[in-house]
Amino acid sequence: MITAMRIFANGAIAALALLSVGCSIMPATGPQGSAVLNESEGGEGVAVPYGLVKVTPEVVRVLGQYAPRLSRAIADRTPPQAFRFGVGDLVSVTIYEAAGGGLFSSESSNRPGNSVTIPNQAVDESGNIAVPYAGEVRAKGRTPAEIQADIVNALKARALEPQVVVALAQQNTSLISVLGDVRQAGRFPASASGERILDAIARAGGPVSQGYDVWVSLERKGHGASVPFGALLYEPANNIYILPNDVIYLYNQAQTFVAFGAAGSSNTTTAISVGATGGSSTGGQGLYRFDAWRLSLAEALGKLGGLNDSLAEPSWVFLYRGETCEVASKLGVDCSKFAGPIIPIVYNLNLRDPSGYFLAQNFEMRNKDVIYTSNAASVETTKFLVFLRTIMATANDPIVYSTNAYILRNASRQ
Repeated sequence: MITAMRIFANGAIAALALLSVGCSIMPATGPQGSAVLNESEGGEGVAVPYGLVKVTPEVVRVLGQYAPRLSRAIADRTPPQAFRFGVGDLVSVTIYEAAGGGLFSSESSNRPGNSVTIPNQAVDESGNIAVPYAGEVRAKGRTPAEIQADIVNALKARALEPQVVVALAQQNTSLISVLGDVRQAGRFPASASGERILDAIARAGGPVSQGYDVWVSLERKGHGASVPFGALLYEPANNIYILPNDVIYLYNQAQTFVAFGAAGSSNTTTAISVGATGGSSTGGQGLYRFDAWRLSLAEALGKLGGLNDSLAEPSWVFLYRGETCEVASKLGVDCSKFAGPIIPIVYNLNLRDPSGYFLAQNFEMRNKDVIYTSNAASVETTKFLVFLRTIMATANDPIVYSTNAYILRNASRQ
């Protein structure tokens, strides 16, 4: 009995030691929500510091201003101006005189007036064209009317009331390039009347795929921006005017997010398979596709099957994302504490607050976001108590065995 009591005492001491360690030895899918909230500054054991931002109406408003939209990313959204010649464009020049016998008259002509058409010529590297008796005329960056006026001024002292018509014979510089997943990729002359992005895509035969995974990238003067194709269709403000030398590129890219923690209903713990055809989801942890051009946080949580009623703490819903310093500073994060242009941000959504669901509806997901839902504190305590009970039962086994053996021996003696 003494030995058994020693074993029990040792077991009790071990259990008390485990209790002093806390719940950190228990298996879990991620950190406790309290740890996420307390260690944003990068405390001991935190490899990467991050900014913690609670989701509020103001946070949702600020993030909405930085969602991928061409209407915000491209400053110049005005229609194209009058056509201007560039180096390499072919120019047609026709000169008219009011009467025969003038500078450009022909001896065989009996007409009251006279005209001559100069052979088509390209704007040279200096930006000029050559006109007989007018010399070099500046053409690069100028409209046909401006060139006509210069030629008339150069000839009016020598020709008879000259009139000039300057026309574009072949457009080689003011082109729009439409590339990628379109039916007829190529370069198209820019329209002087003004076209929008969808007009240019239509000229290229339209996208090969009509799915929600199609993205449109616009590059203009060294600056580029990409948006889902759906943003052009459902938000007309993004269907901006195209300008000469714009490059439009269409490509397919499935938008995905990852879910960890206490996600999904209590009877679904396996997440998804994501394949070329999209796969299907059963809720829980894993990788999910948007399956839409735009997805809200509420819809993303719905894809998971909601929160696990047996595990989740609704006030500890977190979304991990990298934001630029510009965005982070508007969210109240001190960027001086971080290295690099991308600031790790953890957004905290409190779904114990009834208004949190409205915020989740307006909080737009981004590609590669990570959603983590922490277990409730009571769950961790329950797991520890079960573990402690297992230890105590193990330590108590020798006592039970010795007691039973003692009872059997006494019974056999009687």
